[in-house]
Amino acid sequence: MNIYCAGYKIVQFVLIFAFLITSCGENPKPEPDINQPAVAAGKTKQREVDFNFGWKFILADEENAQSVTYKDDHWQAIRLPHDWSIELAYTQQQTAGATGYLPGGIGWYRKQFKTPKSDMSQILFDGIYNHSKVWINGHLLGYRPYGYVPFHYDLTPYLYRDGRINTLAVRVDRSRYVDSRWYTGSGIYRNVKLINTDKIHVPIWGQYVTTPHIDNTDAQVQVQTELKNSLNKSVEIDAITDIQELSGQVITSRKTTATLDANQMTVVKHHLNINHPKLWDVNNPNLYLATTRFLHKGKLVDQITTRFGIRSFRNDPAQGFFLNGQPLKIKGVNLHHDGGLVGAAVPKGVWQRRLTTLKQAGVNAIRTAHNAPSQAFLELCDEMGFLVQNEIFDEWDNPKDKRKNFNLSGASDYVSQSYSDYFAEWAEQDLKNTLKRDRNHTSIFQWSIGNEIEWTYPRYTSSTGYWDKDKPHGVNYYWTAPYRTPEQIKTILQSKPIKGAELAKTAQNLAKWVREMDETRVVTANLVVPSVSQLTGYGQALDVIGYSYRQAVYEYGRKHFPDKMILGTENWVQWHEWLQVLNKNYIAGIFVWTGINYLGESNGRWPKKGSGSGMLDFAGFTKPSYHMMKTVWSDEPHIYVTTIPMADSEYKVENDKIVEKVKDSWKREKWGWREVNQHWNYAEPELISVEVYTNVEQIELFLNGKSLGVRHLADNADRILKWAVPYQKGELVARGKVDGKPIEYLVRTAAKPAAIKLSVDKSEIVADRYDVAHITAQVVDENGIPVQHQETQLQFSLSEQLRLLGVDNGASDNIQKHLNTQITTHKGKALLIVQSKQQTGVGIIKAQAEGLLADKISFELKDE
Repeated sequence: MNIYCAGYKIVQFVLIFAFLITSCGENPKPEPDINQPAVAAGKTKQREVDFNFGWKFILADEENAQSVTYKDDHWQAIRLPHDWSIELAYTQQQTAGATGYLPGGIGWYRKQFKTPKSDMSQILFDGIYNHSKVWINGHLLGYRPYGYVPFHYDLTPYLYRDGRINTLAVRVDRSRYVDSRWYTGSGIYRNVKLINTDKIHVPIWGQYVTTPHIDNTDAQVQVQTELKNSLNKSVEIDAITDIQELSGQVITSRKTTATLDANQMTVVKHHLNINHPKLWDVNNPNLYLATTRFLHKGKLVDQITTRFGIRSFRNDPAQGFFLNGQPLKIKGVNLHHDGGLVGAAVPKGVWQRRLTTLKQAGVNAIRTAHNAPSQAFLELCDEMGFLVQNEIFDEWDNPKDKRKNFNLSGASDYVSQSYSDYFAEWAEQDLKNTLKRDRNHTSIFQWSIGNEIEWTYPRYTSSTGYWDKDKPHGVNYYWTAPYRTPEQIKTILQSKPIKGAELAKTAQNLAKWVREMDETRVVTANLVVPSVSQLTGYGQALDVIGYSYRQAVYEYGRKHFPDKMILGTENWVQWHEWLQVLNKNYIAGIFVWTGINYLGESNGRWPKKGSGSGMLDFAGFTKPSYHMMKTVWSDEPHIYVTTIPMADSEYKVENDKIVEKVKDSWKREKWGWREVNQHWNYAEPELISVEVYTNVEQIELFLNGKSLGVRHLADNADRILKWAVPYQKGELVARGKVDGKPIEYLVRTAAKPAAIKLSVDKSEIVADRYDVAHITAQVVDENGIPVQHQETQLQFSLSEQLRLLGVDNGASDNIQKHLNTQITTHKGKALLIVQSKQQTGVGIIKAQAEGLLADKISFELKDE
């Protein structure tokens, strides 16, 4: 036994013990149906059956756990989606900051169910992280290494037809716990469905809806539906497609007849027109339904419904992006796939709260960095009006160094082996599965085939000259354009030998596979050295060029490569990034890094568990950078006040004026945001820098009713209005006017903590085992003023109708266990998320703390 194996066995034992403690102590009571041994799927003709319930789990590599005779009585009863890592404690033992200091391991899942009353049954997984193997009744169905890909298996040949109970088993191998640069989660972390059909049926993802022509009065809708005949004889089928409003009202229909040969598949195409269509856009996300029914001898054999929207895209190299013929600047954010305290198993309602907050800041687009998202996430984007750049891969042929977040020098160790080891074999199938699942989502406007890939092909980066020892003085990768001409770069690149796979050929293959699946959207990628990549087959494979932190190269790119649109695909959450877009009409927009703090990418930074670069923190609470971006992305009048001791600020007082300590440093701000506070609690008479973010042209600041002067946006290139204020307790008010109407933001001095104040984001939730509620606890003083400068340990309790999802306080260095009812606040605040079960009534949450007045809040749990 080698050293790694010996150590791994010990860690595996520790993880098992930790999970047993969790399941015995802090986990909520199991829902009644979770412990049922069988689910009678298929009692109706329902095509899709929710397969998320009735599972068992163990965090251990059990021998023969795929066998139908294996006894799993000692396993934990769970429901899906399930991420075992987030339920464990943060630790530095056998973990890495790259993946959030949470353990991996090997886990097994089992589910028993009765054979459905249908001709055929398939199991559909939306995502398993990772290295999954699936068995039915002891028969291995397959293996998938990639953790972000949807896939399905045919159960039909192996299901029992004699009344015996079927056993589905899944082994998940996440022992490579540093296989990513961000938090991945572990397990069956997305939804699972059982698909039951007749032998004449539509295959999974078998319908494709496009709108090839759109104008103000008419939209053409093309519905292509695959139909498979698994009978040993030919059949004649009637196919009927209805286009409906979401209300169910039929707008138009088309009927055709098709003959299917034995054991063959055909594609049924229906062309329909919609008069005066309601277009989908970011402000009015109008959607329709396309339902196709297939009848054999008058009997319904299958039916499939696809939701779609009607919209058009144009990517203009000179004028930027157009939606439905109208120019639209991309106000985008990058998002990783975790949901904070829920890890990778993110309920739809958690995403909905987060996306709603981003929408309120003017965000209109999301880049799914750096993997395809869940089906549920894309459904929300369709409904809420977000454009989506769906990114599929972070690595291609060569690995990145997960710990250093850069190109890998040397070989990977076992625990950091990643998808690049499997890319050559699996990339085409994984990409095509993803596109076939996702191509009906109206929100998707671009396919991204890769992220910062050039780092792993060194001849690209070394050809730029940015890292040459003899480069001209002052040349900087982030802040200066390339000093070499395209001809010089090309000559140097061609002089360097190609080692291993060729980047350009890989890019061309990926782009070809995308276009085989969908020609209605453009192909892009996030480039770190576009000055090199656009000279090769890599840039030629792309329709739109994504620039990664390359504002200094915009003009260079426009001059030398004028035939393709430029889009900032990774940009800092800074005003100066958006200023570049406003000053350059040909830049389509930006995606800032990031919209929300995310777990991982924090190697060697314990106890910091993730990146703090987001506009929202880990709990989904807004941060100062959110308010800055809202002032430039939203037309809604907005004022936000921050404070910090002058000595700790970016400023100093010089000749009675506040100036930067380093002139024009705001133009060079990168990741993260300057340290500022949201409270008014200091020692008198300390000099405080009061900084106001606003889109109101003129703001007057008052302290205890006394004016401290007026500041104007026009006089502040950095869009931050600043006052130097000797501290005095009381009330600080920033006041302005919009169209003659007053608008203000105030901050009050808080006294000592006196009570807890609870609030909830919903007055009612559905008792469907999926809906969630977010409860925010804020410590306040005796006057109800938030206490943001002191911390308190809170204890929550919840009524039995609710399932605990966990707690957090939003801080980057919060390593308190999430699956808990106890939490220490951050800035006096904490978050609890609960999920409904199947019981209706009133859900009650209580919060208490030593020495503070407790609080409780309630909301209705209603029927589905």
